[in-house]
Amino acid sequence: MGESVAEATITSWLKNVGDTIEADEAVFEIATDKVDSEVPSEVDGILIEKLFEVDDVVQVGQTIAVIEIDGEAGGSIETPKAEPVKENAPAPIVVAEVAKTVVAAKETTAPVVSSGDRFYSPLVRNIAKKEGISQTELDSISGSGKDSRVTKNDILSYIDNRGSQPAPVQEVSQDAPKVAAVAAKAVEQKKEVAPIVASGDDEIIEMTRMGKLISHHMVQSVQTAAHVQSFIEADVTKIWNWRKKVKDDFMKREGENLTFTPIFMEAVAKALRDFPMMNISLQGDTIVKKKHINLGMAAALGDGNLIVPVIKDADQLNLVGMTKKVNDLAGRAKANKLKPDDIAGGTYTVTNVGTFGSIMGTPIINQPQVGILALGAIRKVPAVVETPEGDFIGIRYRMFLSHSYDHRVVNGALGGQFVKAVKDYLEAWDSNREI
Repeated sequence: MGESVAEATITSWLKNVGDTIEADEAVFEIATDKVDSEVPSEVDGILIEKLFEVDDVVQVGQTIAVIEIDGEAGGSIETPKAEPVKENAPAPIVVAEVAKTVVAAKETTAPVVSSGDRFYSPLVRNIAKKEGISQTELDSISGSGKDSRVTKNDILSYIDNRGSQPAPVQEVSQDAPKVAAVAAKAVEQKKEVAPIVASGDDEIIEMTRMGKLISHHMVQSVQTAAHVQSFIEADVTKIWNWRKKVKDDFMKREGENLTFTPIFMEAVAKALRDFPMMNISLQGDTIVKKKHINLGMAAALGDGNLIVPVIKDADQLNLVGMTKKVNDLAGRAKANKLKPDDIAGGTYTVTNVGTFGSIMGTPIINQPQVGILALGAIRKVPAVVETPEGDFIGIRYRMFLSHSYDHRVVNGALGGQFVKAVKDYLEAWDSNREI
């Protein structure tokens, strides 16, 4: 689903238990904050069990259904019921802090979950729950499966070596119950939601699923990245006049509307090629320098939500190709026909706040990227024009470029030089350019 997508919501099942399924046939539909899509089967077989229901939130990598392949099953398959990941579930870290104070090493109440980069299959989690294996114990088991995952044999071997006696209970100080009570009360208070205050004439509107997910990701981005902004003004008079001159002929020849967006995208792609350390992502303390320049293009939807389709290898496209790609993605975004691949793999994002009349903005970084550029409205303003004969006041088309970047890895010099390069490419536009 792309590196920035961690979970999805099941919106509908297209097959029932007992149905025959062919390879590439859709089994169920999912929705993320970015796109809705069908999930096809990779094999021919029979659907024998659903592990999640409609509206359940599942993590990327979890098993959702079991398909029996002809000739590979000798009878009925017993598959443990996976624990659905519900929205608004209490944060595991908060529960863990309370548990560490008052609970013995053998925990029997809190279900084990996949944590960090460790994924546990429903079968392993079910065995751990049945045997009273705590989250801490499970995290300590060395896995022999793919990507060091804990397999059924690993956990059964651990149980055999562990013995039938429960783990010794840790001593708890006399103050521990008091501490636990205070912590538990704090957790309970954190769950409380302030009541909605509304008069009789007010309308109460529930946030959409996509709206909730966008809200979560925006807050997460602000809490993760150290946002800093740089602003610069660009004179785009040459581009304004050139587009006005060629747009009708371009429409007749290509059947496409030539907007300003592909022109700006071309300039951003060139600047990223000049400053490759803006085309990176940060994972923990490791910087991943991206080989491809994949530009995200933030687009507003009719229902007020936001989606970011991606132009892959944007620096390899000429202006005609860029225009066709921009128009295609924008059109399919409005029609809700984007596929998961259309919104995956972005390395830098551009958003056009000028579409709604804003002259500048402070956009939030689209994680795990480290920068985002906001394009302000193009305005006709009086400006100082420098010529060999002297300076004079003239009417020019100008716009602000607002660059937000992650100060953890991008310093002010790099952030400023990058947006200055975009400005220079725009102002150096060839008024005689052929297209």
